[in-house]
Amino acid sequence: MSSTDEQTPNRRRRRLIIAGVVVGVVLLLVVGGPFVYIHFFAGSTPAKLSLSSNTTTGGGGTTATSSSAPVPLAGTWTVGSGSKAGYRVEEVLFGQSTTAVGRTSSVTGSMTIVGTVATKANFTVDMTTITSNKSQRDAQFQGPIMDTSQFPHATFVLTTPIPLGTPPEDGKVVTVQATGTLTLHGQTRTITTPLQAERDGNTIKVLASIPVKFSDYGIPNPSQAFVTTQDHGTIEVLLVLTPS
Repeated sequence: MSSTDEQTPNRRRRRLIIAGVVVGVVLLLVVGGPFVYIHFFAGSTPAKLSLSSNTTTGGGGTTATSSSAPVPLAGTWTVGSGSKAGYRVEEVLFGQSTTAVGRTSSVTGSMTIVGTVATKANFTVDMTTITSNKSQRDAQFQGPIMDTSQFPHATFVLTTPIPLGTPPEDGKVVTVQATGTLTLHGQTRTITTPLQAERDGNTIKVLASIPVKFSDYGIPNPSQAFVTTQDHGTIEVLLVLTPS
């Protein structure tokens, strides 16, 4: 047997080993790569908004509070510094679960209270300013998903007065139901959602977490080639209202 014949099986063996290593590396990159990216390089997912929130993702500010004596509850209250709104959607990237969060502090609007009843309220979010921790996601959100060039604003208008009962003490959280029209992606629907409210000196903080099914508002499912999402998400809103 020649030396060439003896080397042939060794060469085949080496090639099989190299091929196995290559396949293993590819599998590691496909399966482990997203895990490493999501958990070590993509940054932590912002916590859900709460009445104690004082920071934001995507250009927020610091919640303003006051230690002076509370002003009367009745009157007009305007959206102030520290207000924020955005979305929260569950994603799956190559089998790895993560949460997409985008936010903005570009929120405007007001609420009118007569006696102890909220009689009017309207709020607007500038959708063109919502950002997350990924520029690629933002490009999809602003473009084919929400088409913010055509539908730059989301709005909520209260249609049913909200009785507030006895004016709450500072620091006491109350929960009420708010019914109104939500306009999103150019579509308007009537919704009823729970609100948490807290009086804090000369501010009223209002928290809402509104579930949204994409198809109800003609929003395309955000899923892409390597990312899948649920067919719904959540609108998060924190309003810091100050007397006008």
